Amino acid sequence: MSKDYYKILGVDKNASGDEIKKAFRKMAHEHHPDKQGGNSEKFKEANEAYSVLSDDKKRKQYDMFGTAGPGMGGGYGGYGQGAGFNANDFGFDFSGFNQSGFQQGEFEDFDLGDILGGMFGGGNRRARTKRGADISVDVDLPFSEAIFGGERTFRIHKTSVCSECAGNGAKKGSKMKTCHTCGGKGKVTEVKRSIIGSFQTSHTCETCHGAGKEPEEKCPICRGAGILNRDQEIKVKIPAGLENDETIRLPNGGEAVSGGASGDLYIKVHVKSHPVWRKEGHNLVTEIDVKLSDALLGATHALKTLDGDITLKIPEGTTF
Repeated sequence: MSKDYYKILGVDKNASGDEIKKAFRKMAHEHHPDKQGGNSEKFKEANEAYSVLSDDKKRKQYDMFGTAGPGMGGGYGGYGQGAGFNANDFGFDFSGFNQSGFQQGEFEDFDLGDILGGMFGGGNRRARTKRGADISVDVDLPFSEAIFGGERTFRIHKTSVCSECAGNGAKKGSKMKTCHTCGGKGKVTEVKRSIIGSFQTSHTCETCHGAGKEPEEKCPICRGAGILNRDQEIKVKIPAGLENDETIRLPNGGEAVSGGASGDLYIKVHVKSHPVWRKEGHNLVTEIDVKLSDALLGATHALKTLDGDITLKIPEGTTF
């Protein structure tokens, strides 16, 4: 059954890119599995929907074909006269397929072009890059820091690239050799048989993670994985004039994955209120009590601002 990505994110089909991004951030913040009460399945659904709707090309294909469109994970568009490719008609089980390929298991990185290339000629082979999961965290920020900006440092526990081997899984000084599993190809190909004949499936080599090479000696810290779970110190630059509930995106600051790119880190900022000042657009606003005599005759008033004390002149004849 085709998934309704618009319904998953709770947006209209004519929603703008900013509206889609805002809806995704809201859902990611609400359902992140690391958050108390989070829902990992809804978080994955939101991530899947956003990865399609945030990409103009994928969104156009999805609007035309649904999740049965090319690269959508629900089949292959262009077979027959608009009928689409029905996996069940040919005895294939695509139940584990999502926007990034099959989930980890026998059919990881399943190349649909290998099947269609033999059936219809040609085939569309595209290298898939693994990507780690995005992370969403919340940070409380003092009012003055939101106004002037600055830099924040905090620690989070996540899967990170091994700092000892820089992610290649090799012990320092160890040389790389051709992967013994895939022979340097980066993929392992298997021949499958079905009612329509033989076809090939391929998946990323689990030994070298697609690199085609493996270390002669594995890193003693990560044991050759190139990644490990650890506490990591994150430094974030806070831009000046930040609004409450705004989100800062830190590319590649999310979960790391072997042989692929790290996800992104989303930092939602909660600006604390100030006892004197409030922000209205680009202006800082406060209220002061003035005696009637000072308003009529004029006076001066000491005012404490965010960057120092000033003397405010109250003009003669000031009205309320």
